[in-house]
Amino acid sequence: METQESVKLRKQDWTVLALKVLAESGIEAVRVEPLAKLMKVTKGSFYWHFKNREDLFDAMLQEWEIRETDDVIKQVETAGGDASTKLLNLMEIVAQDDCQLEKAMRIWAANDEKAKQALVKIDQRRVDYLQDLFLAIGFSTIEAKARARLNYYTWIGEFVLGFLPTSSTERVAEVRLYHAILVQRD
Repeated sequence: METQESVKLRKQDWTVLALKVLAESGIEAVRVEPLAKLMKVTKGSFYWHFKNREDLFDAMLQEWEIRETDDVIKQVETAGGDASTKLLNLMEIVAQDDCQLEKAMRIWAANDEKAKQALVKIDQRRVDYLQDLFLAIGFSTIEAKARARLNYYTWIGEFVLGFLPTSSTERVAEVRLYHAILVQRD
């Protein structure tokens, strides 16, 4: 029998907590019983929303795509401006990320086919968005693709390797320099 508290929990509450645990401790730590303890509910509450752990994993991948791709693109598009302004805005938003979830997702994808497929799809969507911005700036298709990949691979490399500047001031200065280099024409 479900308690009043567990019924009030939404599927997204479980998913968001699972993503937090993933970022902090890896996919092995995303287990039903420890999550239920963190939420102060029984395991039954979990099964109210999910068939099994794999179902939770699917929801985590969907939530990650929404939060870390769809919502970021919407934020950039809502802020508006020309393509160069949107690119800088995107780069500044990304620079604020602590990279823990991105890194955890990539580690998970290295050992899980479904996570890998989701990661490949999301990586492609992000690169395509960047390429569209570079095309709108006025670069040729090949130049836009190369600049998009360079920008994205730099971002992923910094996150995965952990080579992030120690201060936010340094990070902002670096992002603005990256932007200036990437939009510079010969």
